[in-house]
Amino acid sequence: MNVARVNYINIGLMVFSCIIAFIVPFELFLFSYAVLGPLHYLTEISWLHKRQYFSPNRNDWIWLSILTIIIVFPGIFSYAYVEAGPKDTSGNTIITPAIANMVNFFADINPAVMFLAFSASLIMILVKKTSYRLVSFLLLAIVGYLIRTQDLSVIIFTIFLPTLVHVFLFTGAFILVGALKSNSTSGLMSILVFIGCAVSFFFILPDGAGYQISEYAKQSYEVSFRSLNEQIFRSFLQESSPGEETIYYSSTGILITRFIAYAYTYHYLNWFSKTSIIKWHEVSRPQLVAIFALWILAVALYVSNYHTGLMALYFLSFLHVVLEFPLNFQSFRQIGQEVSKRFRGQGSTA
Repeated sequence: MNVARVNYINIGLMVFSCIIAFIVPFELFLFSYAVLGPLHYLTEISWLHKRQYFSPNRNDWIWLSILTIIIVFPGIFSYAYVEAGPKDTSGNTIITPAIANMVNFFADINPAVMFLAFSASLIMILVKKTSYRLVSFLLLAIVGYLIRTQDLSVIIFTIFLPTLVHVFLFTGAFILVGALKSNSTSGLMSILVFIGCAVSFFFILPDGAGYQISEYAKQSYEVSFRSLNEQIFRSFLQESSPGEETIYYSSTGILITRFIAYAYTYHYLNWFSKTSIIKWHEVSRPQLVAIFALWILAVALYVSNYHTGLMALYFLSFLHVVLEFPLNFQSFRQIGQEVSKRFRGQGSTA
């Protein structure tokens, strides 16, 4: 399948994701995250591993994986402790000061660790000498620790970077790289449609058009991504404590989730639509069987209980985000190179 055909297929997938997001935003997001998400994590990590995670040093993925373990530790530990920890006579979990202090410590450094994982990925692709790398990592760790309590740092590195920045801005960067490299009509159309669909939510049927969230979707969203919507209200709409009515039933709440559902759904579909180009499926048969077996298990966990599925896949969902950071920086470098070529070309013509 040639690049132009893939671009047109992706344009269709953008429009499809956009239309479904208009109709059932919360339900679409929950479906995409539970069904498409796990298969995306498994196949992308396998694909990244074959390509050495787009980093010059073959062992960089180990450090990024360790940082990911630290990032997800407070969430996974808290969930497991509540489920299996000691209970009092009323059935409430007994949380000792030592346990509380440990969880609070890891939660406190979470923004610093995510900052380090992100910024260190840039060092990984730019700096080859080990001593320079180690000094850079140390300095970045200090900077991350110093800014960890800043509101902007917390918002960016713990909430938006692993969610909307990953699925929307970085996906947009990949599309732009392809459009610049191919220099084709289909490539240009794909980036324009990608942006156009996102913008359309703010102008087409902004009142919600009578949409009502289902009870199952509401309960599942409560235990998964409600905090993302809350932070969007706080950061962009200056609403300090958005409640249930605002998030699930207001026209603004529905509009926000339409955008989230579109961004996530197309992010996953974009990956699978480019199978013929990136060839993530070209692995050994046992590995492919293992990937699909794990995917079926993941979906079954989500079906049994959405929160259980979320926590079971919590590490994997963050791992694929963090391991992709070097590739993200490579994409931005390629964008700069392609834009620079065009400017140099115009300068030589003049």
